[in-house]
Amino acid sequence: MMKISPAILALFLLLCAPLQVQAGVFNPVTFTLDNGMEVVVLPNHRAPVVLHMVWYKVGSADEPKGKSGMAHLLEHLMFKGTAKNPDGAFSRILAQHGGQENAFTTYDYTGYHQTVAADRLEMVMELEADRMSNLAMDAADVVTERDVVLEERNQRIENNPGARLRVEAQQKLFPKDHPYARPIIGWREELAKLTREDVLAFYKEHYAPNNAILVVAGDVNVEDVKQLAQKYYGAIAPVKLAPQPSLLVDGPIEGGETVLKDARVPQPSWSQTLLQPSYTNGDVKRIVALEVLSEALGDGATSRLYRKLVIEQPLAVSVGTHFDSGARGDGTFMFHASPRPGVDLDVLVAAVRAEAQRLLDEGFEDGELDRIKKRLVSSAVFARDEMKAGAYTIGAARTAGHSIATVEDWPEHIRQVREQDVLDALAQVLAEPRSITTKLLPDEGSGS
Repeated sequence: MMKISPAILALFLLLCAPLQVQAGVFNPVTFTLDNGMEVVVLPNHRAPVVLHMVWYKVGSADEPKGKSGMAHLLEHLMFKGTAKNPDGAFSRILAQHGGQENAFTTYDYTGYHQTVAADRLEMVMELEADRMSNLAMDAADVVTERDVVLEERNQRIENNPGARLRVEAQQKLFPKDHPYARPIIGWREELAKLTREDVLAFYKEHYAPNNAILVVAGDVNVEDVKQLAQKYYGAIAPVKLAPQPSLLVDGPIEGGETVLKDARVPQPSWSQTLLQPSYTNGDVKRIVALEVLSEALGDGATSRLYRKLVIEQPLAVSVGTHFDSGARGDGTFMFHASPRPGVDLDVLVAAVRAEAQRLLDEGFEDGELDRIKKRLVSSAVFARDEMKAGAYTIGAARTAGHSIATVEDWPEHIRQVREQDVLDALAQVLAEPRSITTKLLPDEGSGS
């Protein structure tokens, strides 16, 4: 028999040992510029492309009372130009180089992003840094874009029964003066009165490097990103920031049921939304259990609600759940369903609630919870291949005030979830008094 030296044997065993899975999900590299701007780099060399994002820690929830719609209007105005790049030059230059861009406003944050060839990163960074502090904001542009947003509101809310219902429900799910009780796009009468001075003051107060997070993902080198960030963003002076108000619900809500009938509704639908903790105010163990619960009950064709009420009992054309854990304020857990033609909506609602109660009473089937947890962990692993996934996930988490560890440790927290954790979370959902129920119904007797 051939003898193998201990050194060769040790090397062989090392090479044959199973690979250790990285503990994190995206494994970002982070650093902070001297002016307080946080930078997150997510190298991904699968294609010579880069995603550049600037996230501001300000959204519609930060608007002064009576000035709703200002955060979204400012998002529009950010594309109008600066003295150096006037009249939409930003977008023209980007298009000339084959880039794509967009922006978004939420209750909690505002984001601007561009996707370009990797060798165009410096160009994009220079353009974005310019409008961080040098926005021209011509008075005529404010009037024009205000009218654009008002028309956008017509299309998105006034002419959309489902959106109108959501706006009404939001007012009942949160206290009267809570920022989440108003639509992100703003109230029409307040939006129509916004002036250049209003929006300019909001811009100067919130658009600053120490209130922003730069996320760069794609075919980049960390040191190159650091040098470019310092060159363009590092040159911008920070501002004195006012403390962000708490968005946690600390008063009574109206709750109850909201019904909207409209002739344009083709199919009835129902939802129930309940306040639950988010990563802002909840224990991680409970939050993760709620995420597992939502996956088990109502996320996709393998979920309990879909299997029971779409396939086995043909009561619904759609049914599911959604848990929003990432808000700066309270989170929300939602049930939603739409019946098959000929099925009474109340019958479907009772079936949804019965299935949730059955899970609470009987627990999971053998192997069911393990399959769900493996599916969730696998989704995190697959997300590493998608350039946008890490940028959006980490950007949203950080601007909402949640740590990167919330994202990176998520698979391990999922693995640790026990059946009783999920059932306890379900019991708390079903017992939660702070909720709003909606019904969206066709109105056959109305032409409006």
